[in-house]
Amino acid sequence: MPLITPLDKNTNKEVTELAKFFNETLGFCPNSVLTMQRRPAIASAFINLNKAVMDNKGRVTSEQKRLIGYLTSANTGCRYCQAHTILAADRYGGSNERLEKIWDFRSSDLFSDAEKVAFEFALAASSVPNAVDDSFTEKLLEHWTEGEVVEILGVISLFGYLNRWNDSMGTTLETGANQAGEQFLSHQGWEKGKHT
Repeated sequence: MPLITPLDKNTNKEVTELAKFFNETLGFCPNSVLTMQRRPAIASAFINLNKAVMDNKGRVTSEQKRLIGYLTSANTGCRYCQAHTILAADRYGGSNERLEKIWDFRSSDLFSDAEKVAFEFALAASSVPNAVDDSFTEKLLEHWTEGEVVEILGVISLFGYLNRWNDSMGTTLETGANQAGEQFLSHQGWEKGKHT
């Protein structure tokens, strides 16, 4: 049971309009946003930040951003966000094989060297204590522009917020996200846990 019950998706007109963004990404408005709308300014600010972070301005693809979000969320233990990011990665063209083998990224030919560096960065940046050190600078800039590194860290940071929000709230997992978690992640031990 969630800490705070989500409100109806039509509770606030401004939030409802902004939340249409998630129809493309996930196919539904997430319960996390429906809970945030108890304070519409928080919901609106969050949606606008999400749209800005997930907008593609360089070579970091929508699928890659969702895989970065997945690794960040898995590293912090937020099962809700793991299911959401793997669902979104699927919706943005991730192959079944890439989604199912994401934890093999270090040794798999399914992932480019640039992706491997970004994924290592995601794991280091989402660790507590933070494991990013000077050794990442050269590796990142060998494969990504400074603007693309900002995009990548934007995704990691956005999911840091979401991981804390959803894990603390015990946000109820939506059917579509639960199905994606079961399809792509259950072989790795994923279950929805407290997000019922």
